[in-house]
Amino acid sequence: MHEMMVAQSLFGLISAETEKQNAKPVNAKVSCGVFSMVNDELLSFAFETIAKGTSCEGIKLHVEHKPLNARCKSCDKLFEFDITTPACPKCQCKDFDLLPDEPLMLEEIEFQTE
Repeated sequence: MHEMMVAQSLFGLISAETEKQNAKPVNAKVSCGVFSMVNDELLSFAFETIAKGTSCEGIKLHVEHKPLNARCKSCDKLFEFDITTPACPKCQCKDFDLLPDEPLMLEEIEFQTE
């Protein structure tokens, strides 16, 4: 289960920032591309399991899935790639380049303010 490895990495990053901030984390925003193949529910479950009994217990993970983009070789239009209609939406050309997928990234940590 690759979500467990992702959760362990996120836990390490969030724990380190929690110590620096000396505050309780309540939310974390994670973004990832299409090919990361992250299942939100499995990732949240894995994180909850790892965080149990730590300062990160109870934190809510919010995962934003970023689309895969492509560039048309005919008209140079940048568009969101959709496997069900693999063609440029502007000129219908089927000759395009897929752009690099977005990496899995910890975007933001929200800490409890008192």
